[in-house]
Amino acid sequence: MTIRNRIALQFSLIVASILVAFSVIIYVVSANYRREEFYERLKNKGRTTVRFLVEVKEVDQELLKIIDRNTLTALIDEKVLIFDEHNALIYSSVDDKIIHYDVHLLSEVRQQKEVETYSGDNELVGLLYQQNGRDLVVLSSAYDQFGRSKMANLQLTLGWGLLGGLSITIGLGIFFAGQSLRPISRINEQVSAITARNLRQRLDEGNRRDEIGQLAINFNDVLQRLEKAFEQQRSFVSHASHELRTPLAALKSEIQLGLRRPLTVPEHEEVLVNLLSDADRLIGLTNSLLFLARTLESIQSVPFQTVRIDDIVFLAKDELLSAKPAYHIEIDYENIPHEETETVVNGNESLLKQVMLNLFDNACKYSADHTALVRISTDERYCRVAVRDRGIGISEADRQHIFESFYRASNAIAYDGFGIGLSICDRIIELHQGNLSVDSQLNTGSTFTVSLPHV
Repeated sequence: MTIRNRIALQFSLIVASILVAFSVIIYVVSANYRREEFYERLKNKGRTTVRFLVEVKEVDQELLKIIDRNTLTALIDEKVLIFDEHNALIYSSVDDKIIHYDVHLLSEVRQQKEVETYSGDNELVGLLYQQNGRDLVVLSSAYDQFGRSKMANLQLTLGWGLLGGLSITIGLGIFFAGQSLRPISRINEQVSAITARNLRQRLDEGNRRDEIGQLAINFNDVLQRLEKAFEQQRSFVSHASHELRTPLAALKSEIQLGLRRPLTVPEHEEVLVNLLSDADRLIGLTNSLLFLARTLESIQSVPFQTVRIDDIVFLAKDELLSAKPAYHIEIDYENIPHEETETVVNGNESLLKQVMLNLFDNACKYSADHTALVRISTDERYCRVAVRDRGIGISEADRQHIFESFYRASNAIAYDGFGIGLSICDRIIELHQGNLSVDSQLNTGSTFTVSLPHV
């Protein structure tokens, strides 16, 4: 069942339930009112008859029957019976009809003084009349033809009204459900036209205020992220192919030169040195690509725990200096933390150490004195690590792209590297709900600042 039909069905069932309940209430209230009104008429007639019979001496039974026949013309099958204290019938408003009554009913009337019940299709009222020490029981019954006719007309009117209301409700439900879901149908058509080749296409966001507009906005955000991911993938493949092709082409050229003519021992050594250099570059690039792929694959599932950011800084310093003793790293606190937890963050120690290693290595590599100045600071929300160098700096144009994979600044081409480290650092810090920013000037130096929320 489609959503439109389901909404129309639910709407119709709700309205139908309301209409049925409303119709039933109207009919029940009207029926009760008719019955109570008719019972009151029978009571008045019974009281009037017994008073004429007992209190008016000038009226005998024959005259009273004539009066009853002329005053009960609006009632069908009407009769008034009066019984004495011995349950003997002393008056009947009809002579030509067989009179049926229940002795137990007379006893019930004497006990309750007033009884409302039925005698077949007729309503019947029993009254106890007490006068001059006499206890007379009056039974007054009749068939309310006019009232029942009105109830039948009301029932027919409510039935047709209910049927018409349901028909209109179903039609309007289907119409308005279709109108309400039409924007979703348009979105569905637009989504069906989006493929990997046209991820730049966006959905119509409408008025941007209702739920459909919010859905389109969120879907467009997803498309933007997908487009960015596809662009990164294409860029990754393109740059990886380019970076791999360069050392492979160099390897091939060296081999071809070595095979072109007989070489002396020094020439063989030179060729092998060049091959070793190209092989080292190829191995370094391959390891970087492998690390990038593994990091992006498992970055969302790494375990987090509370770690001290200053401990990670010193661990990264020791590890880098053991591999490259010519580097110098100076670490200091910009302000003394007021509490021990101000340098404690929730994160993954291995990933955060990799960030520090990359930043320290870049700062030392691009500085003429191979020195990195590290400053640790804290405030009420964040713990910050600033890594400053006195190196070549980054231009304004390059700063907008340095966190993209395989991007290298124009003045950094002469240095070893593949343009992967900063992109990995940025994604790791983003995973930790932090921020990685850069402040740099050409030929002066750069400062990379890592901001992480502390516990």
